[in-house]
Amino acid sequence: MRFVAIMPAGCRGKPAMNKHRMNKELSSFAARLRFAAERQAQDRRFDELALELFALQFKHNSAYRKICKARGRTPRDVEHWTHIPAVPAAAFKELELTSLAPDKRTSVFYSSGTTGQKPGRHFHNAESLAVYEASSWAWFEQNILNVECRTRNVELLFLSPSWGCAPNSSLVHMLETIRQKLDAPENVFAGKISTDGCWSLDFDVALAALNAPRSTLRTPLLILGTAFSFVHLLDYLAENNLQFRLPENSRVMETGGYKNRSRSLPKSELHALITERLGVPAENIVCEYGMSELSSQAYTNVEGKFAFPPWARAQIISPETGREVADGETGLNRVFDLANIFSVAAIQTEDLGIRRGDGFELVGRAQLAEPRGCSLLTA
Repeated sequence: MRFVAIMPAGCRGKPAMNKHRMNKELSSFAARLRFAAERQAQDRRFDELALELFALQFKHNSAYRKICKARGRTPRDVEHWTHIPAVPAAAFKELELTSLAPDKRTSVFYSSGTTGQKPGRHFHNAESLAVYEASSWAWFEQNILNVECRTRNVELLFLSPSWGCAPNSSLVHMLETIRQKLDAPENVFAGKISTDGCWSLDFDVALAALNAPRSTLRTPLLILGTAFSFVHLLDYLAENNLQFRLPENSRVMETGGYKNRSRSLPKSELHALITERLGVPAENIVCEYGMSELSSQAYTNVEGKFAFPPWARAQIISPETGREVADGETGLNRVFDLANIFSVAAIQTEDLGIRRGDGFELVGRAQLAEPRGCSLLTA
């Protein structure tokens, strides 16, 4: 299996494992959920597990407990997972929403946004990262690695800096997890960090990957990156009159937003340009939805709607009533992520979505919400 790209110089190596352990209750729950995620278990006991985790987080997460009490909600009062109090994503900027003691916090993911914004913080230790990695890999494997990619050699191109250059990015940590799971060398990242602290691309590295001679088996190429990075790559290809026809079964995963770091494009236009310049058909372009405050990601299916793994749920909530909207209606996306064991499972985002059955269509950011996205240094 051959992978193409070059790691920028001066970056740190792999993350070191932490030997600290949390309390037995949360650790036991983490072990069970990681087991389920690694086996992509379709656990039908979501409500039971969600209520169990809510009780644990109410007990061990003091900041969350204060929020719940202020709303008059305790584990005694909540009888269904849909009634678990959700914390606004913005609260991660002001509060330490974690069950980890300060000396046990060995890693932190920062939320992204435009320059000058105060980032949210999602604290981790070795156990929470193990759950994050199991959750990320299991759902990625099912949604991105199609049958052909699972049974044949595959090449990778990541349009992001390496973990050593962006250790506080949840997106980069996910990409590093994918790299390790596919037993790839560290030189699969084509991104770099500019002098202003933002992400940019090494176009020579990207072109080397796109131009790389491939075997007679026509090895597929997987290109993963932010919408921001794809626009930069596509604009460069257009300026230099370059087009590629990547091998059959090559796939693209794009995520995040533009955040004033490139021109903004409608999703349909971005995907059309990917097809035009890279030769990847629309059905092989998948969108990812994730946040630094979450530990699970959602991917679009063939119908274009996002779906989370079995251990996470999304609701589209009316900002006026606080209740779930009817199918086809628009509201705010609320996520219940059981992989968020050591922080808060219920997150109220500022993202607008349209309810589509058991999935959702992403619309954009709610008015007055701070812009954010994975296209900056932290994600």
